[in-house]
Amino acid sequence: MYIFLITFLSLYGGLHVYAFTRLRLAFSMGAPAGAFLALWMLLMTVVPLLVRMAEGAGMERTARYIAWPGYIWMGAVFIFCAALVAGDSLRLAAWLSQRFFGSAIPGLLTAPLIYRTALALALIASVYAVYEAGRIRTDRVTILTDKLPPAVRSIRVVQISDVHVGLLVREARLESILKAVRAAQPDVLVSTGDLVDGRLSREDVTSHLNRMAAMTAAVPAKAGKYAVTGNHEFYAGLDQALEFTRAAGFTVLRNRSVELPGGITISGVDDAAVRRGKPEGPPFESEVLKSLSPRQFHLLLKHRPIVADTADGRFDLQLSGHVHKGQLFPFNLLVRLKFPIPCGTTTAKNGSTIHVSRGSGTWGPPMRLFAPPEVTVIDIVSRPPGT
Repeated sequence: MYIFLITFLSLYGGLHVYAFTRLRLAFSMGAPAGAFLALWMLLMTVVPLLVRMAEGAGMERTARYIAWPGYIWMGAVFIFCAALVAGDSLRLAAWLSQRFFGSAIPGLLTAPLIYRTALALALIASVYAVYEAGRIRTDRVTILTDKLPPAVRSIRVVQISDVHVGLLVREARLESILKAVRAAQPDVLVSTGDLVDGRLSREDVTSHLNRMAAMTAAVPAKAGKYAVTGNHEFYAGLDQALEFTRAAGFTVLRNRSVELPGGITISGVDDAAVRRGKPEGPPFESEVLKSLSPRQFHLLLKHRPIVADTADGRFDLQLSGHVHKGQLFPFNLLVRLKFPIPCGTTTAKNGSTIHVSRGSGTWGPPMRLFAPPEVTVIDIVSRPPGT
């Protein structure tokens, strides 16, 4: 815990120091203005910790009131620092060009102008990011297969992922997600992890979260609703997270499979967070999938977008989430370093297909920049004869 706190404060505090030094250069701040800005940034650095402390003490309303400005500030600082890095890189390139090739540095590359421009762009991008986070998009994927029974022409699976119901994703945001789900008229509704967020207690599960569970449970899905755990189910408290998920109408698949009447088998596996502090073992899906018939269509639900070598080719479609497509540009570029399978639909090397959702909600900052939230409609369709 202490290592996490030190790491977080060092990284997030370092971003604030970087932003502070550039703002002072941009506006030639005097001592009073500089002191005020420094105190404000110090407060904002510790706000995420204050939010978690308030949650842990059961002060939910206080936590929510400080979370909104604190997390929007966090997103804005991330965007601003990314813009500053781009500006500083441009200035460095111009300096190197002058140093080694004798070309003059353009007057437009002065530090104050670069940093003011970065601030203006970051403010515009941050406002748009708050707006984009609330615009749920419906993405559509069609999977052709010859494994459905003759009487079944298609099955519609609707995927939500990374909703992060909690302090900031509440009834209004959840309703916009569920509206898109209802419009899609799913045969099967699936949640690929991180349905809940924050620290849940049994009192939470029996209070306002009941309303959100009831909202989700009321969404019709003819062939059922199925969910798997994500890492945040374990962070929130697994027993309480599972209680909420089941109250929302989902059957939780924890390393097991269910055969549906429509001719497909759905398998679900726990997130790797269940193994924290325990020896690594083979992927959960290796054991779950090995006993299934290859003649049936296999749908695998797995939170993290990783296709295990021992599972590739044993399932037809894997639905995952977790990465949010970075949530805020340019973090989508950093996400690809750890999770190289991009958001969207990809075919793995042994023929299995994986669709990675950008996520339906938000984690941390209630903002998305060039990574809009999605509800995914997957139509599994019988392959026409001769194709």
